[in-house]
Amino acid sequence: MLFNSKAVALLLAAIVGILTAAFLYLVPDVSTTALVVAGLLSFSATYFLVYIVFEFLVFKEIGKIYEVLNKLRKKDFSFIEESEDQNSLNPFKRINTEIYKYGVNRHQEIEDLKKMEAFRREFLADVSHELKTPIFAAQGFVHTLLDGAVEDKKVRGKFLKRAAKSLDRLDLLIHDLLTLSQIETGEMKMHFEHFNIVDSASEVIDQLESKADKRNIKISFDAEYDNPIFVYADAELIYRALMNLLSNGIKYTDKGKVTLGFEVSEGNVSVAVKDSGRGIPPEHLGRIFERFFRVDKSRSKEMGGTGLGLAIVKHIMEAHDSNVTVTSTVGKGSNFSFRLPLGKTIEEEEEEVNDLELAD
Repeated sequence: MLFNSKAVALLLAAIVGILTAAFLYLVPDVSTTALVVAGLLSFSATYFLVYIVFEFLVFKEIGKIYEVLNKLRKKDFSFIEESEDQNSLNPFKRINTEIYKYGVNRHQEIEDLKKMEAFRREFLADVSHELKTPIFAAQGFVHTLLDGAVEDKKVRGKFLKRAAKSLDRLDLLIHDLLTLSQIETGEMKMHFEHFNIVDSASEVIDQLESKADKRNIKISFDAEYDNPIFVYADAELIYRALMNLLSNGIKYTDKGKVTLGFEVSEGNVSVAVKDSGRGIPPEHLGRIFERFFRVDKSRSKEMGGTGLGLAIVKHIMEAHDSNVTVTSTVGKGSNFSFRLPLGKTIEEEEEEVNDLELAD
């Protein structure tokens, strides 16, 4: 800078000293000594006052502003540590605070963009891999048939079944990807209603019973639920979430049991899916709701599935302003749970409708 606090203080002090002496010179009967003393006093007082003001309130803050701007220009965000006092009366300090806040926001944006870019690359790689597996499998079976194996009825039937199975897996993967996309973008229309979640859960258990039997797994409620439990939610999406959680429990349990239970309290219904499977290592608990993440990748083909089940459950719960939590112990099993608002029975709904009609 061309000027510093000392130069500015000297200049202003000299001007004030000269003006003071000139003013006193116009006053009658003022001695030369008095003029000199008054001039020196005004010069000294002005110098120290201006120096202190400019040094600590102006140039110091301007220096900080230049420092922050230079670091922003160099994309150096190391200055982001603690926020300055935002209630300061010093305008330069407030400007510095605003620049600091801009730097913090800019830094956060850059970090978010980096994470999004890393997520995009990982997601594309995962999708490519998951799509490639069933496509290549079906392609291999079809080409083998075209190369002459189609004449052999046994080989033809076996290969067509395998190709169909690969295409079914491809269809399931695409369907799950579309479901995730629709929930995230809000394209999926939510239909909230009061329904008996015990009935929905019973249907899911019935659907998965044969699958559980093949793995020597008992799937059931954790208790007798003779009375209905009504919740207010999207029945179709909750059915999907229960299906995914119970399927996941069966997939990662060997000769054990998978149970589904409910607990009603304070206007909410807690839903818990427990299994006696292998459990999830602590280092993986934070990632199990990521797309395509599998704890045991070596057995992913053997177990089937798209790797999107828990990610879909997470987004379904978020669409219901809820969340899914998990606790797990390696070798003992896992417990997935979520909450839904308590719903109204058919009688309560009818009574409410009648009350509204009477009010009208």
